[in-house]
Amino acid sequence: MLTQAIRGSRLISQTKFYTWGTRMRMDSGFLQANVVILHKNLADDFEAFCRANGSPLPLLYRSQTGEWGCPPLAANADIRTDCPQYCVFENGVLTSKVANLLPYTSQLQNMVSFYLGCSFSFESALEKAGVPVRNVEQGKNVSMFRTARPCQRVGGFECPLVVTMRPVPQDKLDIVAQCTHLIPQAHGGPVHIGDPAMLGIQDLTQPEYGDPVESRSGDVPVFWACGVTGVEAVQSSKASLAFTHSPGCMFVTDKEDMATSPLTVKPSECPETFCISQNPLHYSIASKATVEKIRQLEEIAVEDPGQRGIRVLFVQDELVRSCLSLSHASSVLITTGFPTHYMHDPPEETDGPPGAIAMAATLQSLGKQVAVVTDQRALDMNRRIVQDAVERGVIKTAVPLLSFQNTGPDAAIHFLCHDGDPNKPRYDHLVAIERSGRASDGNYYNMRMVNIKHLVDPIDDLFTAASSIPGISTTGIGDGGNELGMGKVKDLVKTHMPNGGVIACDVPADFAVTTGVSNWGGYAVACGLYLLNCCPIHLRYLQCGLGQPPTAQDQEAWANSLPTVEKEEELLSILVKYGVRSGKTGNLALEVDGLTFHPTHSDLIRRLREVTLPAPSSS
Repeated sequence: MLTQAIRGSRLISQTKFYTWGTRMRMDSGFLQANVVILHKNLADDFEAFCRANGSPLPLLYRSQTGEWGCPPLAANADIRTDCPQYCVFENGVLTSKVANLLPYTSQLQNMVSFYLGCSFSFESALEKAGVPVRNVEQGKNVSMFRTARPCQRVGGFECPLVVTMRPVPQDKLDIVAQCTHLIPQAHGGPVHIGDPAMLGIQDLTQPEYGDPVESRSGDVPVFWACGVTGVEAVQSSKASLAFTHSPGCMFVTDKEDMATSPLTVKPSECPETFCISQNPLHYSIASKATVEKIRQLEEIAVEDPGQRGIRVLFVQDELVRSCLSLSHASSVLITTGFPTHYMHDPPEETDGPPGAIAMAATLQSLGKQVAVVTDQRALDMNRRIVQDAVERGVIKTAVPLLSFQNTGPDAAIHFLCHDGDPNKPRYDHLVAIERSGRASDGNYYNMRMVNIKHLVDPIDDLFTAASSIPGISTTGIGDGGNELGMGKVKDLVKTHMPNGGVIACDVPADFAVTTGVSNWGGYAVACGLYLLNCCPIHLRYLQCGLGQPPTAQDQEAWANSLPTVEKEEELLSILVKYGVRSGKTGNLALEVDGLTFHPTHSDLIRRLREVTLPAPSSS
């Protein structure tokens, strides 16, 4: 029997086990297990620790006290001899590595064995899918790293997450995520794709466990939760005596791996990967079903009832990537304000603030820090608008309002970063929604080519500075091409939009979300964030495989933060109260860009909500 042959390989020297044995491990197709053996008095706490940190510690079997075998996983097993090498811990300190545990038989009578899923179990699935497994190619044990992400503590078990790293060709990321997601008993899908420093890993050539594995050109580092987390947990508990497998020397079961072909998986269970940052390199993951819903939001938001020809600026999945990036952010800075009505006081229009407040409300409900930066001259009015919005239930908590002035060459860096240090950004993401953007000649133009520079503070400088600060991403939401961030599509603006050669914004954002009305982009971002945080695949990735799913109360709070017809009509009436006018007509009415709130905007909000929220039960 092949399993017996593999178990026989445990008598081979450790060096040979890492070369020939690694090849056998992958080809066997049998489920493998990490092992932790603890005194019975610690067993309940350790099981709870595994349940709370299911990705690194998928529990396959908990033995009875003093039980050598594990009937659900392997016939005729003996945990005292069935790993190639064991680690012995005394008071949390590794004291020796041994070939078997037979000398400890009397102590083991009062101990419990835990069998935990192992990522070696999915390597055969990767190879079958045509994905090169670099550690196997190189005859090495996989690289394992201690991260800066803490597991959820239970009792005396408290430790950082340990991950494995496998270099994966960029064009294989989707299939890798899909294959491994289907094997939760072997840690499931990746918990991070991209820059190792985001996990607190400084040097991929210096793993804490295993061997350094070389990447090939075009490879991306992909990280999975690792069962060696159990070894760290044992050390943290300072148990008087405990045993684990030696990293890389797993227990091989009689069970075949349970990989399923990605082609047979329902869309709701099929992950897709998206690059959301190049500096640092960072990918995110969401289910195909969730991505398709956000694409529906994107299509609704880009509709053009005003017949402005805005569709020519549309780039698919900018909303998807922006929402994914915002979902990973902990602190967001939003800017809005387009003083197109230069002959009125105030000169602002009704497009922009409602979308900004809608995003802020949802970001706040997700536990993120949010602030708004706008023109100094408009601060008092905007504070009154926000306060009224809180009192009337449009937003639950007031958003801090800031202003920015260019007081010197380093002003933007000092505004964005603590002590002006680019390694300490205050914000992870900047969002501009219907914010007047600087043209190539340094001026700011409305759609009629009127220069309104005298009414605009240089908030563009923040986006320009952010482009050189690792860890800050930017989004621009616009409906004409002269808005901040739409510089990403400025060539299209110059070619296709009226007066585009003059008015086109020259300042790009990482993500340019094109909409029929900019407010609609803000509503779509809020809805997209809700969808992502209700997506188990995305939420697991967001939490690095640690933590618990959201409660029903969490999801209810998120849903309550979303824009509604009633809230948006109320906010529009507040804007009118303060003299803010419709952008296209200058009317002081419940109107945005010349389109009346009913039926145009109200119907669109209803449609966005229909895509976002599950239909009410008929029972």
